[in-house]
Amino acid sequence: MAADRLDEVLDAAYDCLTRYGVRRTTMDDIASTMGVSRSAVYQYVRSKDDAFRQLAARLHTRALRRAREAASTEAASYATRIQGVLTAKLDLVRRLTGDSPHTAELLDEKARLFGDICATFTADLRRLLTALFTEAGTPATIEPAEAADVCLALVTGLESTPDGERLLGPATDALLTGLLGAAAASH
Repeated sequence: MAADRLDEVLDAAYDCLTRYGVRRTTMDDIASTMGVSRSAVYQYVRSKDDAFRQLAARLHTRALRRAREAASTEAASYATRIQGVLTAKLDLVRRLTGDSPHTAELLDEKARLFGDICATFTADLRRLLTALFTEAGTPATIEPAEAADVCLALVTGLESTPDGERLLGPATDALLTGLLGAAAASH
């Protein structure tokens, strides 16, 4: 029951974030959005900053869960698994940049409140990709960690492209043909 109520607080914080941004949102705004008193909100979060930090953690954790599921689907080809990891990142960014100009704040690795959450998310994705490239094998001229960095750079570029979702498949296929070789990409 408490977890459900925390989810309601975080959903209300997200709603306020879309309208006002982190700085302009108040605990009263969150409480009003929920239809409860401010003291009721304080039962689940310590402060506005805590609410936004927990919100950022929830969103990044869900995206990381999707990435891990994609990476661990052993029946799929390495290319499909790697593309699944990249899709999880692209989907998170597209959602947060699409809902409101303010929601993109939750992606800022330099943000005081949740920059560490963003940086950890990216590092976790890099580890997943590095493990996949290690398992699949890469050409002698590129290390698995470098291949992971190239893939993350690709998806970062697609995040700001209007057709990023449509281009992810062909871009990943082309990139992975070079990084994995045609045979490894399909197995």
